[in-house]
Amino acid sequence: MQSGATPLDTALPIFPFLANTAPQTKEAFCRQSQYLKLSAGQFICLEGDVCHHLALVLSGTARVYKMGNSGREITLYRIESGESCILTASCILSQQRFPAFAVAETAVEAIGISASRLRDWMTQDPTWQRYIFGLLSGRLTTVIEVVEEVAFHRMDVRISAYLLKMADSSGLPVQTTHEGIAQELGSSREVISRILKDLEKRGIVHLTRGNISILKLNELIKIARGSCNPSFR
Repeated sequence: MQSGATPLDTALPIFPFLANTAPQTKEAFCRQSQYLKLSAGQFICLEGDVCHHLALVLSGTARVYKMGNSGREITLYRIESGESCILTASCILSQQRFPAFAVAETAVEAIGISASRLRDWMTQDPTWQRYIFGLLSGRLTTVIEVVEEVAFHRMDVRISAYLLKMADSSGLPVQTTHEGIAQELGSSREVISRILKDLEKRGIVHLTRGNISILKLNELIKIARGSCNPSFR
């Protein structure tokens, strides 16, 4: 946060809805919100934690995920600049404990709103109500898509779709590990490795340490669409 800038000055360009909040809300935002800075790898919330703040992320990326008894992880969603964690908001409003894990994937800067203040604004300021309800709507769709993928899609389909998504957002080759894909998709590294090696044998991808090159894009698209005969489930 720049020297002399208020929390509202810092957050407003990234969270423009704040401009429409009531004057008393703006005043309280400036007086009572906190500047937060997290290091990459730092846990934000553990499963079962009480949520004391809602973070408005200014920069960086946080990952929200569930972990099973076996230690397997599955990513629910990520929080990036201009976003907030709907699970945190839900826990604050319902006064329930956090049901997942949240960790900073990169260095994160945020403005923190106290739980008590958020509850006040949700009853007093329609602009905050609209923001939180909009956040809920968007994230609910994302989480439903994750559940649908886990429940109904073959793992080779999910891996292919994941590689295409990563290639589209980050370029080629896809920089990831078998363990990283397993954490994203809620599987084991062994299953991911078997499927990737099968794709490599078929000449669709090429595997090197920390990188996956896509050699036959159209074939990978067919698998992602479920158009090819399954090799694994």
